[in-house]
Amino acid sequence: MKSPAQRREALAAQHPEWEVRTISGQLDKAAQTDADKLLVIGNSRNYSYKEIVDWSRQLASSMIAMGISPGDRVAIDLANFPEFVALKYAIARAGAVCVPCNYLLRGGELAYVLSQSGAKMLVTMDVFRGHDYLADLERPEGLETVVVIASGEGNGDFGSDLSLQELCNASTQESDAELVRREAATDGNDISDIIYTSGTTGRSKGVMLTHDMVLRTAYSSALTRAFDDGRRILFAMPMYHVFGYVECLIAATFVGGAIIPQAVFDPHEMLEIAEKQKANEIVAVPMMTMKLIEAARERGFDSQHLHTIFNSGGINPPSIWAEINDVLRPRETVTGYGMTETTASTTCTLPEDDESRLLTCNGGYKLAGVSGDPNIGGRVAEYKAIDPVTGSDLPSGQEGELVTRGPIVTNGYYNKPGETKGAFTPDGWLRTGDLGLISADGYLTLTGRIKETYRCNGEMVMPKEIEDLFSDHPSLAQALVVGIPDPRVGEAGCLCIVPKPGAKPDTDALIALCAKHLARFKVPRHVLLLDASDIPLTVIGRPQKFKLAQLAAKMLAAQQGTEV
Repeated sequence: MKSPAQRREALAAQHPEWEVRTISGQLDKAAQTDADKLLVIGNSRNYSYKEIVDWSRQLASSMIAMGISPGDRVAIDLANFPEFVALKYAIARAGAVCVPCNYLLRGGELAYVLSQSGAKMLVTMDVFRGHDYLADLERPEGLETVVVIASGEGNGDFGSDLSLQELCNASTQESDAELVRREAATDGNDISDIIYTSGTTGRSKGVMLTHDMVLRTAYSSALTRAFDDGRRILFAMPMYHVFGYVECLIAATFVGGAIIPQAVFDPHEMLEIAEKQKANEIVAVPMMTMKLIEAARERGFDSQHLHTIFNSGGINPPSIWAEINDVLRPRETVTGYGMTETTASTTCTLPEDDESRLLTCNGGYKLAGVSGDPNIGGRVAEYKAIDPVTGSDLPSGQEGELVTRGPIVTNGYYNKPGETKGAFTPDGWLRTGDLGLISADGYLTLTGRIKETYRCNGEMVMPKEIEDLFSDHPSLAQALVVGIPDPRVGEAGCLCIVPKPGAKPDTDALIALCAKHLARFKVPRHVLLLDASDIPLTVIGRPQKFKLAQLAAKMLAAQQGTEV
């Protein structure tokens, strides 16, 4: 295997200058030289670059025939099926905007995303992992067409909705001609995606990304991680998330690589697939990585083709890096940091970095090459730490609120001007909500979170959405939710309740109420009973969530006889 420097040199030679194009334009460029190479390695069949190009063009033409106009929003509520890839590129070709939905959302949760985004078409599953998506679907005004993909679990009855094949059959000669016009007219600076993430108001916010932002982020990731030609990337993170979408699918196209997406995470099966399909890189969040290590200890693991583990997206126990090396034995291990608002990762350790970097930081500024902005030192994003109270800049190495800017940083949230304004400093830097510091050589270390949100299994959770379930609960005077470190899921929800005088809340019933109304990853794992005097408050009487999280972690540790 060539050195990281040699691999980067080869990658840079293939892309001597940056061209602003669409994500489908990038696929087409890759297909010019890699038409017969595999792009998607599936469970039942594989798809080459040319096959995805042809499939996505057929779908795009059909969408146009069904009335999808430039700028219309098309939502995808799918697991990691090959259809997701073809649809993603089809939406781009049609000049529409993709709204990839978290398929764990239920009923009203999904309806809000569809309504707020103004989705005109939805492509969803019939049944997946026992959940009937059509029976649960609330159809907001403006949603004109629902297209259904059979997962194999349902009975094949879609009612009046279209099957994917019926959508494909809708294309005409007129829509084919219109597709050619749109592919030429769509600009790489147009919005490609609206990806929903939790916000401070308790409702999801649609982060607006452009084609160019996605491609710059993906290219800089490939350059930083030193992709080799034809790299095969195995992952189980959903492609509705920027981790699976940008860091895996789009990044692979810059080297004629392939993705091996898994619809369901099964650590034993994933290791078997890594060996069978000759995966070169496994991309995972810490919870998945730990389960892969456990599975490898049980079954063994031996693959001369796997050379990289990209482990990021949550809180890592310090021992994980040694366990990765001892059990999975990759030649290179990297970690990074980013968020939906920055398209994906903005920092990443280098494969050639000393192992101490993995233990002490969250990566350095990504190498960007031709994708970087010369106005910010040739980077795709840069950070600074500011005083959380005064907003003044802090020197290198001093902890503060992290803010960022650059060509991969979003301009804001779809149809939410108030939230957009509040997300940026007066001089235009995006507030990350994280506390951290940046070293003089550009390595970033996270130290805490100003935001109330937390990540469970890599998914962002907004506590207010959970707290609102208990706003008029007869037994509770107060209900607050915080995230606390958890070795299995990164951060677990803890419901901190103050009972009303004389009340004795049933904690199991409180959790059951959450499970009834919320996606699994939002349901708190712990419940703590507190006195009102236990809740740390600001000078104006608002709960200080970061202090409450520290208190909750200590109390749970004391109950379990462990140390924080």
